[in-house]
Amino acid sequence: MTDDTKERYINPYTDFGFKKLFGTEMNKDLLISFLNALFNGQEREIEDVQYLNGENLGDGYGDRRSVFDVYCIAKDGSRFIVEMQKAEQAYFKDRSVYYATTPIRQQAPKGEWDYHLDDVYTVGILNFEFPHGEYPADSYRHEIKLEDTEDHHVFYDKLTFIYLEMPKFTKTEDELVTMFDKWMFVLHNLYRLLERPKALQDRIFQKLFEQAEIARYSESERRQYEESKKVFWDNYSVLKTARDKGLREGVQQGIQQGIQQEKIDTIRRMEAKGFSFEDISEIVGLTVDEVKELL
Repeated sequence: MTDDTKERYINPYTDFGFKKLFGTEMNKDLLISFLNALFNGQEREIEDVQYLNGENLGDGYGDRRSVFDVYCIAKDGSRFIVEMQKAEQAYFKDRSVYYATTPIRQQAPKGEWDYHLDDVYTVGILNFEFPHGEYPADSYRHEIKLEDTEDHHVFYDKLTFIYLEMPKFTKTEDELVTMFDKWMFVLHNLYRLLERPKALQDRIFQKLFEQAEIARYSESERRQYEESKKVFWDNYSVLKTARDKGLREGVQQGIQQGIQQEKIDTIRRMEAKGFSFEDISEIVGLTVDEVKELL
């Protein structure tokens, strides 16, 4: 059940909403459940996590700061950066790789070291699709590792990037089978729901809906959420306006290019039939020199 005029649960795409659900010690079981669902039956299972400082200032004065939505270490030493990426960025992949260097560098101890590293995972929950149709329309979970370009075997399996293209997830409540399906559904639809769907009756989702219910929040928390939500929708409006403007300009440019090509084709047909440059110039409304340039 949905209703765009009401809001019972927080929007996890907002900074406040995402960190409220996944970035607090009280709710780390939600994070653990989500991460385990993300691996979708693979051999690893996360038993516990410890939150790490999500703000990293670099190794020296003047180094660029990195700020993570959620940064944690699992019981087996694996490190996870979990980011809610609300909008497409020009250098999103570069940013993602740059952020992954922090948990790599932090593993280097002082003194002697044999360069052994624990696994590093960057998880990006994307509220947009990769541009230029990089992945098929029905493919929304992508796992990337370093591989050999000739035979495609995984060359290094300790650095993993997992991206979720949320707009591509269109499964309905009746189609939810795995825990991964359920987490994708709840992340994508939570703020539109007015009650907990029957397909999400697992105990972990009972807790999630309790933690997401706005009516339970203090006045201060509600104010923080409203401010975070305003930033989210303001950014969405700016991006949509820019995207719509770019689309209009692209259509107009295409029309102009089509008109120009049609004019060139007409000039060439007239020239082939023996029309003089002066006659062509008069008919198409161009100077003789412009007609010659187009031939």
